[in-house]
Amino acid sequence: MEYKAFKDIKLSRLGMGNMRLPNIEEGNTRSPIDHVKAHAVIEAAYQAGINYFDTAYVYNAGDSEVCVGEWIKKHDRSTFYIATKWHISANPDYKAVFEEQLRRLQTDYIDFYLIHCLTDGTVDKYIESGGIEFFLEMKRQGKIKYLGFSSHAGLAALEKFANHHDWDFAQLQINYYDWNYSETKEEYKILKDRNIPIMVMEPVRGGKLANLTKNAQDILRAAHPDWSDASWAFRFVRSLPEVQVILSGMNTLGQMDDNVGTFGDDYVFTKEDEAILFKAAEVFKKSLSVPCTACRYCTDTCPMGINIPEFFKFYNAYKMDGEWGLDGIDKVDSTSLPSACIQCQTCVPLCPQSIDIPSKLMELATVMKK
Repeated sequence: MEYKAFKDIKLSRLGMGNMRLPNIEEGNTRSPIDHVKAHAVIEAAYQAGINYFDTAYVYNAGDSEVCVGEWIKKHDRSTFYIATKWHISANPDYKAVFEEQLRRLQTDYIDFYLIHCLTDGTVDKYIESGGIEFFLEMKRQGKIKYLGFSSHAGLAALEKFANHHDWDFAQLQINYYDWNYSETKEEYKILKDRNIPIMVMEPVRGGKLANLTKNAQDILRAAHPDWSDASWAFRFVRSLPEVQVILSGMNTLGQMDDNVGTFGDDYVFTKEDEAILFKAAEVFKKSLSVPCTACRYCTDTCPMGINIPEFFKFYNAYKMDGEWGLDGIDKVDSTSLPSACIQCQTCVPLCPQSIDIPSKLMELATVMKK
């Protein structure tokens, strides 16, 4: 296992995320955590040298912290580090939350404490809540060792929060797909410029980058036949200098073995590797998405008045992000929904990209369920 110095301690480069622990009903993430199976995975991580374990107040309605706390109680507390978080929207009473977290985790201190899920809509709420000052006091008392935040905010909100305090660390969603197709590179620079060490979440984008399309896989296999899709994703993130710990929500021993293997070698990810990976990312993106350029030739003749290009933006987001990608689709300015498509085919010969528009609209209508 590779380790990296953080202040006066050393953290494993691979961290254990505990948001996706095994459930009693396999495949049903809403069912309770299977504590026996979960403890087996956490223990395997610990035995493999992982010493950073991440959870949060809201994960599995609190059961993640309880499950991790049961595991903590059986081990020498000085041999690993626990991270957890406070989410203002879940419970604004930060004092009550913190006391409850100490009880759930069966510990008297938290190593890495985070203001959870910073967004454009919560940045001011967090700043005005009094929570930051309270957690700084907990740090002075030794109940928190390091204070940071996790962010899903836009650039302006992230910069504002990063400037608010001398943070010990921050957590960002970083992966090679977002590096190319979102503002991740700029988010990384904001923290880099302020010398804020970065913990990484979603390095395989919720599992999407662990199972690429075959044409993308073929590009990667030609370069390194023995690397899994997930291994490529981890190696890219690990190559970024400001990255401290890379979290993985491992819920099977197979995932554990593959990831530990990746972090167990000393291979240096090269610029040539990066170029190959970015080429595969481009192919993967094209395979998933509708190549709509919003020329709007289709909308001019649609008898149902469907705002096809706008709906295709959500189609592409859904293909990458699942149901979260549909957030805001109900606000599209359109006479009709995709389900109103009468399959007249009028739009098809007009599309410069040769998109089978009616079939894509029907697929989107199915996932929208209206």
